[in-house]
Amino acid sequence: MKSNRPVNLSMGQVLAVNLRSPVAIASILHRVSGIIIFLLIPVLLWLLQGSLASPERFAYVHDQIFGNLLVRLVVWAFVAGLIYHLIMGIKHLLGDIGFAEGLQSGRAAATTALVLSAIGIVASFIWLVVL
Repeated sequence: MKSNRPVNLSMGQVLAVNLRSPVAIASILHRVSGIIIFLLIPVLLWLLQGSLASPERFAYVHDQIFGNLLVRLVVWAFVAGLIYHLIMGIKHLLGDIGFAEGLQSGRAAATTALVLSAIGIVASFIWLVVL
């Protein structure tokens, strides 16, 4: 007799199932990008406050702090999370009004959003870190 009771899966089994679906990947990364944004807001507010204190502090933040590659990578991580979260948020809003609700159209929408996010994230990397 087959039981219809829920089965507890290991984390490896859950990841093996979910990492094959672009919809699941988009959903998981949407949550991760929200956490990244939330954690980095205080750092960016501190940098903004320092740059607005006086012309001397602005010059210090611009030259000394943003001259550091690690700081630029942190700012890029924030911008990358913001770009991803924005594009996925738009995808979710479109889904709320009835766009791409089916299985295949949902996968296509998730894949499109992932590609657009990747393009935006690479462009922001070039802008913030390389240039």
